[in-house]
Amino acid sequence: MTATIDQATTIVAPARRPFGLVRHSLLLAGRSLTKNRRNPGLLSDALFVPIIFLLLFVYLFGGAVSGSTHRYLQYIFPGVLVMTAILVGMLATGLSINTDIKKGVFDRFRSLPIGRSAPLAGSVLGDLIRYAVAVVVLFATGYLLGFRVETGPVRALGAAALAVTLGFCMSWITVLIGVLIREEVIVQSVAFLGIFPLAFGTSMVVPVRTLPGWLRAWVKVNPVSHAVDACRGLLIGGPVAHQAMLTLVWSAVFLVVFAPLAVAAYRRRS
Repeated sequence: MTATIDQATTIVAPARRPFGLVRHSLLLAGRSLTKNRRNPGLLSDALFVPIIFLLLFVYLFGGAVSGSTHRYLQYIFPGVLVMTAILVGMLATGLSINTDIKKGVFDRFRSLPIGRSAPLAGSVLGDLIRYAVAVVVLFATGYLLGFRVETGPVRALGAAALAVTLGFCMSWITVLIGVLIREEVIVQSVAFLGIFPLAFGTSMVVPVRTLPGWLRAWVKVNPVSHAVDACRGLLIGGPVAHQAMLTLVWSAVFLVVFAPLAVAAYRRRS
């Protein structure tokens, strides 16, 4: 009898090891990467969203706003970088988690000696491949269209990292939505309704001075606006420090607020 208890204790003990949650989250992130590798179609949004948005905005608004598509490309590229990180990360993560929960994948995870938050964290971390693919595709498309970084490669990497950080932290909003709402269509609709005021209520498309007063007030408090302005400074020159700091603060707020809420909602649902 004592031997049986000792064996059971030995089996359960690894789940209590230090940094167990981090290790389990990384293992489940590897599962997400394997899923993407076996089904490359899951990365289609990361491949096509940057191309579509860049072509659409540059050739639809370039002549009207700047009088030159090349000049407008230099202006809008940083904004498209931020919007791509937000759209690709937020929509894909929430829908992926909602699908896994409906298919019973997370029910299997509950039978394992892992932390309850590990499946959510693993899914979010695994989706970082989407950010990487989207950023590479965006810069490649921008370069082909004529965009040039005017500051340097290090600052360009900083702009990409800042956009991905904001997108990653905001993705916890759709993780919460994906856990709370059972229907995929409703998850997508709610996510879109939340994303578009944040993404387009910025200086991404046109300068702030051309906007009406009520919209300028929203732009000033919109966290995505700070990311757009910071990335613009990092890519084509201009003030960076204040806007970058505000972006990091907002990113921390999104992570600290919505990650625990998503985990709590998942525990109640499971």
